[in-house]
Amino acid sequence: MNSVNTVTRGSNTYIEILSQPQIWRRVLQELSASGTLFEKVYEQTSKRKTWLFVGCGTSYYLAEAAAASRRLQTGQAAFAVPASEIMLFPDTALLRTADLQAVVISRSGETSEALRALELLRNRYKVPTLGITCGTNTPLEAGSDLCLSLHTANDKSPVMTRSFTSMLMCLQMLAARTSGNAKLLNELEKVADRCAAVIEGWSSDLEEFVATRDFAAYSFLGQGPFYGIAREAALKLTEMSCSFGQPFHTLEFRHGPKAIVGPEICLSFFLSESGDEAERKVLLDMKELGGTVIAICNRADAEVRRSCDLVFELGAADVSEVALLAPFVVPVQLMGFHCGVKKGLTPDNPRNLSRVVLLD
Repeated sequence: MNSVNTVTRGSNTYIEILSQPQIWRRVLQELSASGTLFEKVYEQTSKRKTWLFVGCGTSYYLAEAAAASRRLQTGQAAFAVPASEIMLFPDTALLRTADLQAVVISRSGETSEALRALELLRNRYKVPTLGITCGTNTPLEAGSDLCLSLHTANDKSPVMTRSFTSMLMCLQMLAARTSGNAKLLNELEKVADRCAAVIEGWSSDLEEFVATRDFAAYSFLGQGPFYGIAREAALKLTEMSCSFGQPFHTLEFRHGPKAIVGPEICLSFFLSESGDEAERKVLLDMKELGGTVIAICNRADAEVRRSCDLVFELGAADVSEVALLAPFVVPVQLMGFHCGVKKGLTPDNPRNLSRVVLLD
């Protein structure tokens, strides 16, 4: 087995995962500065009552998390659709909804499906568009009515890590501006500080955990806004380690999927505070069935600690649940990396993948 100490020195993926708390602080400072484009975006979009978030791959799971977060923050309608659905089945995407605001997400700003969806939204359906990217002078920026470019958060690696979490925080900040929640900026800064304090320990724990175990499959369970995080977690594990990962709504796991549970199945629970009692019961049940259980939470009590093989606890005091979405995905990014290294793979060059998907 390769050691993380020798593999990671030149690994963009690993460096970018660990850099996230610092990058979040910089992005939040840029967004909160007075007279910024962020304020212009808010002023021109705030009256729109229904928001459509569009993306591909990781950017689609970001869209799902951002839509759920916006619903919780504003009480307004928000939903997510893959860019390919707008291309192929536009009538399923409710594009003629009154007061619709579309958000098209693409790290590179060059993804073909995102750009084709953007063109349809603007030209055929006359929907106002906001682009979110980490690229510079991109087709997405040129084609959108408005565009926020988080250059600071861009990844060199094909695998999206800090770009995902930073763009999510940006969209949460925009929703907070709409709802009048002035506290979210402070909460996101607080979770950045806490993540900076624990991220190295998380990495060490995962390297040791992965080194001594082999799993047939990985399942990721979350409810509400954490379901989009579970979906992204499964994708990260698959991309970096070529392992089989599946996401589930936590309580839905009882309805058939629990048939797979055994020591060779790794179950990662994103524990919310809103659904704590019900989600905890599923966790305990799956441990009784013999599953290997990981908990990712803000605070873990003695019962959770006793019932889990591994616990990742952020420990951020007095923060709202939506502020936890970005940091909760970090342990699974690290899991994907360490699993890939153990298998002799190079996460900087994932199998069969490229940094940007361009269609002919």
